[in-house]
Amino acid sequence: MTDDDLVIGIQGLRKSFGEFEALRGVDLAVPRGEVHGFLGPNGAGKSTTIRVLLGLLKANAGRIRLLGGDPWTDVVDLHSRLAYVPGDVSLWPGMSGGEAIDLLGSLRGGLDENRRRDLIERFELDPTKRGRQYSKGNRQKVAIVAALASDVELLILDEPTSGLDPLMENVFQDVVSEAVDRGATVLLSSHIMSEVETLADRLSIIRTGEIVETGTLEELRGHARTTIHATLKTVPSREQVSVLHEATFDGNRLTATVDTERIDEAMATLAPFGFTSLDVAPPSLESLFLRLYENDAKDTQ
Repeated sequence: MTDDDLVIGIQGLRKSFGEFEALRGVDLAVPRGEVHGFLGPNGAGKSTTIRVLLGLLKANAGRIRLLGGDPWTDVVDLHSRLAYVPGDVSLWPGMSGGEAIDLLGSLRGGLDENRRRDLIERFELDPTKRGRQYSKGNRQKVAIVAALASDVELLILDEPTSGLDPLMENVFQDVVSEAVDRGATVLLSSHIMSEVETLADRLSIIRTGEIVETGTLEELRGHARTTIHATLKTVPSREQVSVLHEATFDGNRLTATVDTERIDEAMATLAPFGFTSLDVAPPSLESLFLRLYENDAKDTQ
């Protein structure tokens, strides 16, 4: 994939703060038109990577290309072509929400006025209130409206729905999908796994300053286990169900996990014991995420 195909292209990114190395050779590629999920717990390096992309931090090493430019030397031009929504928005206390939306939009060459009105209505935002009067969720709405009412090429969204209720989260997912349909590219960092599962075309998971997994959700699911809940007519011994992992019984009720490629074998193993109920749940993004970090915790003990 060439630089022309990529909106974000990072190779070998390193960033240190004194003796602490926050990023240890990060590689990240986001092609045009993609929604790319960027996951990791606090302290993993997500925010540091985003700040490098925004030109707020200078990398110690590595090659970083953003919209074909260098985020450190071309910051003014690049910020007219992208919009950033952080997880904790600060607004001017005496400025109304509508005025803040217009000011932020002017930095990106203006807003689509019809889209601005539509987004304000859909997010149920009162644009006449002053910044000091807004709750956290409403401050997020101001930033989201300002970003999505602009015709930018790239949306960098870092915990954008922090403080929004579930209904507004659904609205957010709809309007981001509409932005992608208009040709935008999205880098989405979020702790809301359902949000990432719904929106992301591909995912990258960062752990202790390094990307440890990248791929589509289906590709990453191949690395996680499927969960089985079953009520059996007779209870097998653990030796008889050795194909299963983490098998526990509550009377006749079985809960276990199985490697995804061995589901058929697991069903064949359990069938002789008879089912009165069966639920087989494919691995979720959350289960993959937790397993990666549980393994990391074990490795450091």
